[in-house]
Amino acid sequence: MTGSLQVKNGKYYMVLNSTENGKRKQKWISTGLTEKGNKRKAEQMLREKLTEEEKRNPVVCSDMTVADCVRRWLIRMQRRVDEVTYRSYQHTAETHILPYFDENGIKLCDCTVEVLQIYFDEKYRNGRKDGKGGLSAKTMRHHKGILGQALAECVKDGLIPSNPCQYVEMPRRERHEAHFYSAEQLQQLITALNGDPIQPLVKIAALYGLRRSELLGLKWDSIDFENGMVLIRHTVCKMIVTVEKDKTKTQSSRRSFPMTEEAREIFLKAKAEEEENQRLFGKAYQKNDYVFKWPDGRTFAPDYVTHHFSKMLERYGMPHIRFHELRHSCASLLLNNGCGLKDVQEWMGHSDIQTTANIYGHLDTSRKQSLADKLTECLREGR
Repeated sequence: MTGSLQVKNGKYYMVLNSTENGKRKQKWISTGLTEKGNKRKAEQMLREKLTEEEKRNPVVCSDMTVADCVRRWLIRMQRRVDEVTYRSYQHTAETHILPYFDENGIKLCDCTVEVLQIYFDEKYRNGRKDGKGGLSAKTMRHHKGILGQALAECVKDGLIPSNPCQYVEMPRRERHEAHFYSAEQLQQLITALNGDPIQPLVKIAALYGLRRSELLGLKWDSIDFENGMVLIRHTVCKMIVTVEKDKTKTQSSRRSFPMTEEAREIFLKAKAEEEENQRLFGKAYQKNDYVFKWPDGRTFAPDYVTHHFSKMLERYGMPHIRFHELRHSCASLLLNNGCGLKDVQEWMGHSDIQTTANIYGHLDTSRKQSLADKLTECLREGR
C-alpha cells in the first residue's frame, strides 16, 4: 500500500492506494486538518495510517535483495526511457547503489527508512569515488529517484508493503552562484583563443547562449545559409560514452536564431575546413553531419570541451567560469542591454519564465532601473 497527501477544499486528505485482485483501488480519508500550517501533522498522520493498514493487511516480504530490486527495475526502465536517461540510471546504479547494497546484502524485507537514511548520509559525507568528500545534494536526489522508483515497483508488485524511500530526509538544495563574463571579458577570451580548436565553439556559445550539448549537436541541416537561420534540433550528451540524440532537452529547447554575419563566417569557415580535411584524410576521414569536430572528422567529446576550456582560462589568466556559464554570460548581456525576461526565456530555450526569473531575475537591472526612475518621479511630483 502507498499513500499521499492531497488538498481538497482547503483541507488535507490521506489518499491510500492498494491493489486487490489485480485491480488498483484508491481510498480518500480526511485528516480534519486545514492546509495552512499543518503539513507536518498531516504527514505524521499519513505515516501512522499506513502503518496501521499494513498491520491489518500484512504483505509477506520477498527475499529479494535491494540490489536485485534495482537490477530488476533497470531492466524495465531500458524499455521505457530514452538511451541517455537509461545510461544515467545505469551509471549511478553500477557506480554507487549496487556496490553498496551488494556488499551489505540488504534484503527488501530489511530495507527500512533507517537503512536507507544511513546510505544517503554516508554518500553525502564520503560518496565521491576520488576520495574528495561527499556527493552533492543534486546527485543525492538522483540516487533517491532511482531507489524510490525501484522500491515503488516492488510495492506495486506486492513484494513489500510500502516504500520506505519516500520518508528519507535529503540535504537542502545547494544554490550555485552563477558567474558571468562582461562583453569586454568575452572579447578578451575569444582573442586569446585565436587558433585554438574550441574558439569557434566559444564564440557561438556566447552569441546564442547554447548549452554544451546543443552546441556539439549542431548539424549542417541545422545551418540554413539561404534563409540565414540557425536551428537547434539535436544534442550530444556525455554519459559513459558519448550519446547522440535527435531531440533537445525539452520542446521549448527546439528554437531558431537569426544567423549573424559573425556566425555565418564561423560556419562557412568550418564547412571549408571540413571539405579540405576530407580531401587530406581520404578514407581515414570519419564522415558525419556535425559542424564542430576534429580535423579527421571525430566529434568533440563533451568532457574535452569542458576541461580544455578550463585549462585555457588558467593559461591566459582569465577569471574562472564553467563552460556552461558562457550561456549565463549571454543572458546577462541581453538583460543588461534592455531585453525583457520573456525575450530572454525564448532565446535561452527555457520551458517557463519562472526558470529564467530564478536564474537571471537579479540581473534584470534595466527593468529595475526603469521602476526606480518611475518611483522617483512619483515622489518628486507628490503623486
